[in-house]
Amino acid sequence: MSSAGRPPSLSLVFLLGMGMASERINCPSRCSCQYLEVNCTGQQLQEFPTDIPLDTRQLILAANNISYLPAVELSFLADLVYLDCRRNLLGDDLDFTFIGVAKLVYLDLSFNNLTQVTFNTFSHLLSLVVLKISDNPNLVSIEKDAFANNTWLRHLDVSRTGLTFLDTSTVQDLPNLKFLGLSDNLWHCNCSFLDFITWMTESSIHFPDADNITCYSPEGLRALKVPAAEAQLRFSCLIRLYKQDYIFLGLIGFCIFSAGTMAAWLAGICAVVYEVHTSKREEEEDT
Repeated sequence: MSSAGRPPSLSLVFLLGMGMASERINCPSRCSCQYLEVNCTGQQLQEFPTDIPLDTRQLILAANNISYLPAVELSFLADLVYLDCRRNLLGDDLDFTFIGVAKLVYLDLSFNNLTQVTFNTFSHLLSLVVLKISDNPNLVSIEKDAFANNTWLRHLDVSRTGLTFLDTSTVQDLPNLKFLGLSDNLWHCNCSFLDFITWMTESSIHFPDADNITCYSPEGLRALKVPAAEAQLRFSCLIRLYKQDYIFLGLIGFCIFSAGTMAAWLAGICAVVYEVHTSKREEEEDT
């Protein structure tokens, strides 16, 4: 019988079986594994799964109850490029969490309980292209230099959070940014926010759901589209004078008036003295 027609040897069957068993053993409990991908979506996981293959490139942890991402365990996944953690309970400080996954390109942290983003949150993700932190209602602060190291970032979504302010330089200095989600936030359209609004109107970046990028406060601008608020803010911030401005101008006017009055008074005294002095001299000359 030719080798093509021979049944597989027992040793080959055993080795194949051991390989398949090894794959099953290396896959985390309640997760499904394919080549370089681990998917644990909707498994009610309370903690970060163990036994994730070290060569995993794509890890999906969506729709679980995970409240903490261990930096050490993540650092073992040095080749990870895609991490989906949406719809979990992440809310603790994430600073230095991603220090060991520098190759990460895609990160989704939407629908969690994030409260702040600092420079140390994503500073080690030098290859990051897509970052989704939308739908975090408790996210109220993004530091000015939070994305300073993420120069490859093209897609950033901070929609539907508790943000009231975003410094212009936070996003303006991202050279590759093309997509910025800002809708349904609590934007406080005051004079400090005017620079950001001006940047928005002049930028070539795409703002999805632009009709819902509106002012939340002050009351007079509520529900007004943010770009449309620019004209009113320019008037109120750059032209209109406030009470303290009138007080300042009043003080300046009073000082100028007082200085003028004093100068006129001194000039008058000098004139009188000069006249008296001249009259006395003439009298002396006549005698």
